[in-house]
Amino acid sequence: MKYTRLTKEQFEEMQQEFINFLASQSITADEWQTIKTNTPDVADQELDVFSDLVWEGVLNNVIYLENISQKHMYLFYFEEKRIHLIGVKIISDSMNLMTQEGFSWLRENLMNDSVEIFESKKDYSKDKQMDKFTLIQQGAAITKGELYKYFDKLVS
Repeated sequence: MKYTRLTKEQFEEMQQEFINFLASQSITADEWQTIKTNTPDVADQELDVFSDLVWEGVLNNVIYLENISQKHMYLFYFEEKRIHLIGVKIISDSMNLMTQEGFSWLRENLMNDSVEIFESKKDYSKDKQMDKFTLIQQGAAITKGELYKYFDKLVS
C-alpha cells in the first residue's frame, strides 16, 4: 500500500465507487461477503488497492495546500516542476492564527515587525504525489488557494 487506507467513514461516503470498483473486477456483492468472511487478507488487499486509487485521484488534483498553526501559516502551491511555499510566522505571544481574532490581527498588521513572511521553492522528490501526501499527513489541508494567491501578490 502506497498511502493509507481510507477510514470507515470515507468508505461509507464512497460506497457506490467501491461497488463499481468491485464490479470492475467482476466481484458481486455475494462474492464480496464470501471474501470478507473466508479470506479477510484478500479483502484487506482490495480495500488497500481501492484506497490507493482514491488517494491517487485526489492527489492528482491538488494544487494548493495550507497548514495553519497558532504561530505559523504554510501555504503551498504545486507548480509543474516544484513546490512553492509562502510562510508566515507570528512572533507575538498573544496572537493565535487559529482564531478569528488572530487572523483579523494578521490582516491588519501584515507589515508589523511581529510578522515575518518568507518564501521558498523546492523541487519535487521522485514522487510528486507522495510529496503532497506527506504534507497532508503532517496536517495540511487541500484548498482552492485563496490565501496563497493573496500572499503571493504581497511578496511579488
